[in-house]
Amino acid sequence: MNIEVARKTSRAEKVQKVRGARSGVEAWLVEDYAVPLVAFDLAFRGGTAQDKPETAGATSMLSALLDEGAGPYDADAFHCALDDKAIEISFSADRDHLQGRGRTLVRNLDAAAELLRLAVCESRLDADAMERARSQTLAGIRQESQDPGSMAAKAWREAAFPNHPYAMAGRGSAESVEAISRRDLMEQRAAQMARDTLKISIVGAIDAAKASAILDHVFDGLPSHGALRQVPRIEISGAGQRQVVDLDVPQSSIRFGLPGIDRHDPDYWPAVIVNHVLGGGVFSARLFREVREKRGLAYSVGSQLQIFDRSALFSGSTSTKNERAGESLEVVEEQIADLCGTGPTDEEFDKAKKYLVGSYALQFDTSSKIAGNLTHLQCAGHPVEFLDRRNALIADVTMDEAKRVAKRLFDGKKLLVAAAGRPVGI
Repeated sequence: MNIEVARKTSRAEKVQKVRGARSGVEAWLVEDYAVPLVAFDLAFRGGTAQDKPETAGATSMLSALLDEGAGPYDADAFHCALDDKAIEISFSADRDHLQGRGRTLVRNLDAAAELLRLAVCESRLDADAMERARSQTLAGIRQESQDPGSMAAKAWREAAFPNHPYAMAGRGSAESVEAISRRDLMEQRAAQMARDTLKISIVGAIDAAKASAILDHVFDGLPSHGALRQVPRIEISGAGQRQVVDLDVPQSSIRFGLPGIDRHDPDYWPAVIVNHVLGGGVFSARLFREVREKRGLAYSVGSQLQIFDRSALFSGSTSTKNERAGESLEVVEEQIADLCGTGPTDEEFDKAKKYLVGSYALQFDTSSKIAGNLTHLQCAGHPVEFLDRRNALIADVTMDEAKRVAKRLFDGKKLLVAAAGRPVGI
């Protein structure tokens, strides 16, 4: 089947690489003057995998505090300064990155740049703000400790990544969060927030000269080099294991998974198609059709390919009545075995490719989405040209490749499963 992948314009040709003259920080820039806005997205390599086990949650807490007071502003004054000029700045952390994002009107661009500079270079980490963040984190941890989905995910993660940073909860445990000190936060800030760990994208009504000046203004005060700990590569463990967390609730939350395929592996795009057919396509996916529509076992079920910097995995989840948990898992395993044995049907294969190619444009329909996707590509190690090649990589996948990769993903492998509840048959 031929899939139309041609574009009237090249996405890659719109991207400029801009560098700060003093800081040396490089950004991917897309000039767009349709509206008087500028959006930015940034990521420091590191993330929660850099946390020490005894102070797990430090990076997550740091990300929550970067906009809670900086330079001459305490938390209230900093947020007032943002609100007064309708500037948006926020931060978060995932396993491999400490991230920031924001948006501002062009007329307030200089003010936004200064507030961003203060947040990344002069965050205060005040004691009162720390205690608020600690209390909020502990409340979230208490809530998760009674949530079946969170409990199943925790059990699965710990079985999949034994004695590895990826096994830790991103926000930490109650004990580790209580132990976090201001010094711990400062150590993580120094280790992760440096010019050599930074990727940044800027999109909007701004030219290259102005973007270069802002890069110098905002980031020149950062250390030139971070001090990241080496996180070892790991393939998930626990094949065939069944981890059950006993919880007196009427439904069981189930997590399942296997080793995946890295994004730079030649088999990655065939694997994306295979996963879409199995559980990634929502309404068109086999798992949705067989588990929900035909048997009414669960309201939601799905799967995905997850890529971390140091691991790749295939994972999925569902939630069902305790007495039907074993049946639900059996259907999931049957669908995986069938896809492994015969591959996608012609119709499934064609629909998956059309959806994956056609929906790509939706990732670029706002300036914030464009900036976020450009930063994601940088962190993933893709060149700018990937923006134009991506759909062709999918369109070029053959049925024979999809069948071969389905066997690579699933043949002879047993799922690692974790369930929270009182599942019958698991």
